[in-house]
Amino acid sequence: MTAEPGALAKTNRINLLFDFYEPLLTEKQQTFLRYYYHDDFSLGEIAAEFQISRQAVYEHVKRAEGALESYETKLGLLAGHEREQQWLTRLAEAIDALPASAGEPLASLLRERQEPTGQ
Repeated sequence: MTAEPGALAKTNRINLLFDFYEPLLTEKQQTFLRYYYHDDFSLGEIAAEFQISRQAVYEHVKRAEGALESYETKLGLLAGHEREQQWLTRLAEAIDALPASAGEPLASLLRERQEPTGQ
């Protein structure tokens, strides 16, 4: 079976939105999205697991996706994150173009900024 065009991009987007907005979703929305997108369960597998119809699972997943997109429209956390990543990439390229003696202190600061904060 071949995936529809853009399916991977959609999955990546939903996973990123989920990372930002998971706490704003209901427990049921979190569960269904986790099964469908993180664990790669089919709608039928999820339906069997929860003893509901495939259509009900589909509707839960679509509503949860809609909620994520709505939060992103209102709050823009993913868009802001993507802008920051692009800015950091451009900054790293500019630092690389500097002589090593001038660039290394800046590169060190940039690496420090890019380290995960443990959140």
